[in-house]
Amino acid sequence: MYIYIDGSFVLAEHAKISVFDHGYMYGLGLFETFRIYDGHPFLMDDHFRRLEDGLQHLAIHWSMTKSETLAILGGLLEKNELQDAYVRWNVSAGYGDVGLYTGIYDKPTTIVYMKPLPKRMETSKKAKILRIPRNTPEGSERLKSHHYLNNVLAKREIGDRLDIEGLFLTEKGDLAEGIVSNLFWVKNGVVYTPSLETGILNGVTRQFVLALLKREGIRYQEGLYKKEVLFEADEAFVTNSIQEIISLTACDDVLFSEDRPVITYLQGAYKQARKMLMSKDELRKE
Repeated sequence: MYIYIDGSFVLAEHAKISVFDHGYMYGLGLFETFRIYDGHPFLMDDHFRRLEDGLQHLAIHWSMTKSETLAILGGLLEKNELQDAYVRWNVSAGYGDVGLYTGIYDKPTTIVYMKPLPKRMETSKKAKILRIPRNTPEGSERLKSHHYLNNVLAKREIGDRLDIEGLFLTEKGDLAEGIVSNLFWVKNGVVYTPSLETGILNGVTRQFVLALLKREGIRYQEGLYKKEVLFEADEAFVTNSIQEIISLTACDDVLFSEDRPVITYLQGAYKQARKMLMSKDELRKE
C-alpha cells in the first residue's frame, strides 16, 4: 500500500522518519481516523478542526488547506486503487534533540495511512466491562494522542475478537467509553451518554449523533452513570467514524432487547444525513 509522508507518496515498506522525531521519542503527536465513501471523506472538516485545536495544545505548528488535504487523499485513493477507504491522518512533533523541549515545533511530520475497509463490517457487538480503568487525560481534555497504552492494554484484555467492545469505567467507577468508540444507551425513549466530565474523547461521530438527536427531537442526557444503569437499558450502542452506529446485543451477562427502534431510526437518519452532506460536497465541486 502507498502512504503519504511529508510531501511524497511512497510504498509503506519504504517510508522512514527520523529516530529523533519527538512523536516517536515522547509520544508528541495526534491523529484522526475517518472514512471515505465513494471518494468522499466524511466529516473531514470536523476531524481537522479537532486535530488543529489539539496540536495547538502540544505547541505543534501545523496547518494545511482543504484543497491540499483533498489532493493528498485523492492521490492515495488513486495509487491504492480505492474508492472507499479507512484513513488515519497522523501529525507528530518532528525532529528534536534528546530531552524535553518547551518551545514551538515548527517542522512536524505528516503521515497519512490508507487501507481498504474490512470486507465484513460488524453491525452489532457484545460489550464487556473492562477491569483496567480509563486513565485520566494528561491535560485539560482528552486528545486523540499517540499516548495509546491504556487502549492497547485494554485491547489485550479483550483479545483479538472483533465482535466484542471493551467498555472503560473511570477510576471512580463511572461509565466512560469503549476502547475505540463512544458509548450510548436508551431507556424509556431517552438516549444517555457519559459526559466529557468523565475524561472521554469527544468523538466526531459522537458529536454528529448528538446533533442528529437534537435535530430529530429525541431527548438525550449527558452525565455520570454507574454500570448498573447500562445493565437496565432498553437498547445500547457505540459509535466511531469507521463503523458508524453499532448496536450492542449484550453487556457482560446482560442481554439487551432485539427490538431496537431508536437505534434503527438513528442508523437510518445517519445514512440519510451522510448522503445529503456528500451531495452538497459534489455541488460545491461543480
